Amino acid sequence: MPELLLELFSEEIPARMQRRAAEDLKRLITTGLKDAGLEVGEAQAFAGPRRLALVVQDVPLRTPDVVEERRGPRVDAPEKAIQGFLRATGLSLEDCDIVDDAKKGPYYVARMEKKGRPTQEVLKELIPEVIRRFPWPKAMRWGARRLKWVRPLHSIICLLGGSVVKFEVEGIESGNTTQGHRFMAPEPFTVKGFADYEEKLRARYVILRAGERASIIHARANALAKDAGLELVEDDALLQETAGLTEWPVVLMGAFDEAFLDVPEEVIITAIRVHQKCFALRHAQEEGGRLANRYLLVANIEAPDDGAAIVQGNNRVIAARLSDARFFWQQDLATPLTERVEELDDITFHARLGSQGDRVRRMQQLARDLAPFVDADEEEAALAARLAKADLVTEMVGEFPELQGIMGYYYARKSCVPEHIARAIAEHYKPRGADDDVPLHPVSIAVALADRIDMLAGFWAAGEKPTGSRDPFALRRAALGLIRILLANNIHLPLAAFIEQQVRLSPAFDGTEEGAAEKAAEITRDLLAFIRERMKIYLREQGHAHDLLEAVYAAGAADDLLLIRQRLEALENFLKTEEGADLLAGIKRALNILKIEEKKERRAFSGPPNQHMLIAVQEKELASAITRARGQVSKAIKAEDYEAALAALARLRTPVDAFFEHVTVNAEDPTLRENRLKLLNGIREVVQLIADFSRIEG
Repeated sequence: MPELLLELFSEEIPARMQRRAAEDLKRLITTGLKDAGLEVGEAQAFAGPRRLALVVQDVPLRTPDVVEERRGPRVDAPEKAIQGFLRATGLSLEDCDIVDDAKKGPYYVARMEKKGRPTQEVLKELIPEVIRRFPWPKAMRWGARRLKWVRPLHSIICLLGGSVVKFEVEGIESGNTTQGHRFMAPEPFTVKGFADYEEKLRARYVILRAGERASIIHARANALAKDAGLELVEDDALLQETAGLTEWPVVLMGAFDEAFLDVPEEVIITAIRVHQKCFALRHAQEEGGRLANRYLLVANIEAPDDGAAIVQGNNRVIAARLSDARFFWQQDLATPLTERVEELDDITFHARLGSQGDRVRRMQQLARDLAPFVDADEEEAALAARLAKADLVTEMVGEFPELQGIMGYYYARKSCVPEHIARAIAEHYKPRGADDDVPLHPVSIAVALADRIDMLAGFWAAGEKPTGSRDPFALRRAALGLIRILLANNIHLPLAAFIEQQVRLSPAFDGTEEGAAEKAAEITRDLLAFIRERMKIYLREQGHAHDLLEAVYAAGAADDLLLIRQRLEALENFLKTEEGADLLAGIKRALNILKIEEKKERRAFSGPPNQHMLIAVQEKELASAITRARGQVSKAIKAEDYEAALAALARLRTPVDAFFEHVTVNAEDPTLRENRLKLLNGIREVVQLIADFSRIEG
């Protein structure tokens, strides 16, 4: 079957939008084809600086014929009803079938055949609609056109089996013509299909696939670095961005004055990355691994002078950028970091949450309160929290917000702040993302936790919690960071108390209004539920089974996140044993019987069984075993020893098996039956101390 080739050729598409745009194009077109009844083959989408492209394999030339069956009135229905049915279907009575229903009698059925349409007609409607409604994050109009596109759209290729699918969008007609590289091969050319399209683009200095462009940049960058005796400072985000900025990437090496190396290396890396999209280089580890005064840039052209003029011009721009950075560094050093804290009162954190100064004062006290739980010195934690945001008022962070925390470390050290406290200023932002490390030093942990707890509690008190896909203050990331810090460092923390404390301290919370205590508790419960749900998602991503997660979560809403994980891991290990698997079968049998009988009678069989009505030896032994297990499990849980708790639970296996083998639960005597169901409820109550076993599959 033929292939569909689509190209949308425009002015420069921002690199950050390209991947999403390619995915959207593929999704919208393939979904539209499917909705039209067309089953197509593999689809591939491509994006570059000036074009979006899509190729879809095995596209049928026509949509399939469809027979629509519509049920009509009974044969003996009033004439008016029958005539209405015939008008609606456009058929005569002779064209309708009669189907005999054993219960309702014979009735009319209209079977209407809808002929398929040529796929070209479907595409003529679908593609212009996709273009007009394309979900760009930002779009523009140009000239007199009403069409919105990310940048002016110049041409459209649309080929089905090599033939042009003719349509028009705001005066732009589809065809089989496009252009190559803007400078090295700008002349228009025609294409016959995808293979021809990709081959001719390459011959005209355009590499269609973004992954290939990125691989070329990475390979050439490493080769140039190696030839110079240096190493590339890896930066995958910059690699993808430069791949999105170039159609024919050419990697060149530039240099800057060694005098700039007196500035912290993070400043140099950030300056050349943010402003010039350049890669930094460093000396090999055996030479100290220090930053080199060289860099790599990615050009989009093979220049006649091998890029000499490009490098020379870039050197001048980078020298100016680094000169500015050095000026900021020197200006910032004139004022010790410890003297900048008061300036935070002039920076608004949030309209309802006060200034950065207000926030730092809350963090300072919270870090002091958290210190005993993370084995940190209280005064050191408070000092680190006090200085944590001070670099926000510096010139350097004003120019490069990405360096907040990092510059705080350097300025703190220059102000003679101890190393571990200065390090906490930088590390309290960690983890910044899913792949980032968590802080491990006690002082860093205290400040990082204080930062996130105060942030989450404050925004919850202000009614600014995330909704749907909207999360402007990155609160989901803050919650995940909190979870990862606690779990990675094995920290037991009573979160509820600290959250409620910060809710009450929040400027957005009015503690004088009626019912303030209950409102603070309600906000705390809601935030804890949010954090626990984020933790459930995180643990699932770590490979933990969803049914065991549900079982552990259903057992109780603990605010100590580490206890939840410990309980989960102990349960997982227990169920992997033969003893655990056998006990699970017995427990689930008991729970299923209870569920059925309670549903039937619409009541719970709660309360202890009557000891005088325990007739069989096996039910007496089970009752005694349940009593012992309840005490042992409760004691083990109080000691946070979940392995011991499950071991105590495992001792129920023999009496449970014996009970089901020799005792009939649903006895004829209703009183005896109820007493035995209460005995099974005792099993449920004991296991519920650890997990809700009814939620465990298998």
